[in-house]
Amino acid sequence: GLDPAGPYFEGFPPEVRLDPSDAEFVDIIHTNAAHFPAAGLGMYNTTGHLDFYPNGGTVMPGCTDLIPEMKQSDFEAIIADVTVFGGCHHSRSHEFYFESILYPTGYLGYACETYDSFQSGDCFPCPQEGCPMMGHYADRFPDKLKRVNQKYFLNTAADPPFATWRQQVFIRLSGVKKMRGDINLVFHDTEGNTKEYEVASGVLSQDEVYTKYLDVEINPNNTKKIEFLWNKTIFTLLWARLGAETVDIIYGED
Repeated sequence: GLDPAGPYFEGFPPEVRLDPSDAEFVDIIHTNAAHFPAAGLGMYNTTGHLDFYPNGGTVMPGCTDLIPEMKQSDFEAIIADVTVFGGCHHSRSHEFYFESILYPTGYLGYACETYDSFQSGDCFPCPQEGCPMMGHYADRFPDKLKRVNQKYFLNTAADPPFATWRQQVFIRLSGVKKMRGDINLVFHDTEGNTKEYEVASGVLSQDEVYTKYLDVEINPNNTKKIEFLWNKTIFTLLWARLGAETVDIIYGED
């Protein structure tokens, strides 16, 4: 199910909407699901064996159309102009599916009850049985039929191919005891592409370990090197220096 329709179907009996009994295996990608008073074109409730909620399932990065607050009776206005109200978010479901054919491991879903829990890292890394791949290869997950209404969360990039590889990074600093600035990691792939991600900012301390969950747009299998960058504020003493004593990374599939 590619963002199954929510208006006039959300909350109705299974007989009139998509549900796990409609096929041997039903997997869902929610991209424009919203609860009232927010309006969305998709369904928020779980409705398959595996329900995937990329970016929380409601608002997709890279989309600029509106997610308005409306009354139930105003859905006709939304449907009449989906290009303004949620059309980009809604159509991301089939774009994700298409890109997942070539980048399957960039669409790993993590079992969580809520998106906030996922963002906090409560569901990282993948358990022993592994994580399902959202999209074309979802049916390869061994536990796909273990139960219905299994919820999985992930983050995507704003631009094609949208795939990201979730990683938890740990950076132990060395240098002066304390100073202000920010530390970043730059990922380089084998084709010359780079992506930079901030790990920490503010007051940075020697021997402190800084950790963050990153959704990196470069496949770990194609990573050539990872570069540590430190930027100091304009008020920092000229001689002050910080370095990375160690950089450790845990991958989602570890």
